[in-house]
Amino acid sequence: MRDSVIAPILLGWYDRHARALPWRVPPHSGGVADPYRIWLSEVMLQQTTVAAVRDYFHRFTTRWPTVTDLAAAADGDVMAEWAGLGYYARARNLLACARRVAGDLGGVFPDSMDGLRALPGIGPYTAAAIAAIAFDRPETVVDGNVERVIARLHAETAAMPAVKPRLRALAARHTPLDRPGDYAQAVMDLGATVCTPRKPACAICPLREPCAAHAAGIAAELPARAPKTVRPRRFGTVYAACRADGAWLLETRPPKGLLGGMLGLPGGAWAETAPQASPPLAADWRDVGATVRHVFTHFELTLTVLTARLPQSVAAPLGLAWSAPGFRADDLPSVMAKALRLAAAQD
Repeated sequence: MRDSVIAPILLGWYDRHARALPWRVPPHSGGVADPYRIWLSEVMLQQTTVAAVRDYFHRFTTRWPTVTDLAAAADGDVMAEWAGLGYYARARNLLACARRVAGDLGGVFPDSMDGLRALPGIGPYTAAAIAAIAFDRPETVVDGNVERVIARLHAETAAMPAVKPRLRALAARHTPLDRPGDYAQAVMDLGATVCTPRKPACAICPLREPCAAHAAGIAAELPARAPKTVRPRRFGTVYAACRADGAWLLETRPPKGLLGGMLGLPGGAWAETAPQASPPLAADWRDVGATVRHVFTHFELTLTVLTARLPQSVAAPLGLAWSAPGFRADDLPSVMAKALRLAAAQD
């Protein structure tokens, strides 16, 4: 059964307070959402903030303005533009999806959940978001912001993540048949700007009156979280070799796995104990005296950084390459960029 109260309140609020986002069509503007831009933004926003995504989105849509343009791009170019955004499997799936849409579907995105779910890298949330926002289908879009709003609205005190199915069912009750795309964005905007994780601004919230958690004085405590488990630790070593002309020795990581297909500093596998030294070539390798710590979703990584200075005549070993002119640390994934900056600071 659909609720008829919440959606009109939120849509009225959204009409006045919608965030200006580069992929968004403002409410009542008469514009039509571009499925390519909605899809691209949703993939980029997975596990990433709006602030971090804006510049990446602008660069991608400037360089590849249509899904057909992106499908024709070289893998290395796309991975380089993605560097620093994290969760690199998204970039590989992005290319696979673009090529499927451009090659098999004539450059046209499906407008149904089933059609969207059949594409590489598109799961239930992303399919619902595209269907609702790009095609105005009455699909229920549930991200972390929406879960928080719904948990507080209904004072659901069960802990995450076990309560997720219950929150999704409650969210579905509020999804309207009219303007479902605007409604989906309204709930996400409310969670991002008013019903925030800490210190929710209940005094200005349009849902203050019907909110059960506000009435009970427990809004800031929800959604409840199960105790965090300790992340396992892994260790690795990277070798930062700098040639006399300023070029750095780089590897392209295997296409599958963490940081798959990305450029990085040569190094061995990451393990539960510090690995044995395995430099890519003979040199006077020196420990920089500091480590790089990086937290991934499922583990914490500590990298030892060894650096060496080499003559310009040294050739790159098989499978490796010297960086091109204009190369920057920012062209690498975040953990590798940290390591390269640490090595470069030794000069």
